[in-house]
Amino acid sequence: MSTPATDLPDSSRCPCGSGDIFGACCAPVLRRERRAATAQALMRSRYTAFAVRDLEHLLDSWHPSTRPGREELEDSLTSDVRWLRLQVLATEQGGPFDDAGTVEFVASSKSAQGRQEQHEISRFVREDGAWYYVDGDV
Repeated sequence: MSTPATDLPDSSRCPCGSGDIFGACCAPVLRRERRAATAQALMRSRYTAFAVRDLEHLLDSWHPSTRPGREELEDSLTSDVRWLRLQVLATEQGGPFDDAGTVEFVASSKSAQGRQEQHEISRFVREDGAWYYVDGDV
């Protein structure tokens, strides 16, 4: 059985909008072949995980102190939402030598209710060398 991260061809453009191909961008993070080096890289991989419905990456990359239950998150991934575009507006800290950072972004999607945009400032922390999503202000 394939996982969502292997369903998308490595040669296709990465859903995160970096301009790189999936196999060189978010795929290795989703496949646990490497860690996200920055808060922004983790945020991009999480957007991609929503786009390809990779529940395991979303759970693994969510800080345990704020992580929702599997069923709750699973329900949000089975909806009819199609993720269209990610725009990173700003980052503060979150670099390879930081232990915390924020990423401001707008994620565009389409569902039966029409087009929507989610504008969020997300908070991330790095623990034991791994970045985690903590929470965000929408």
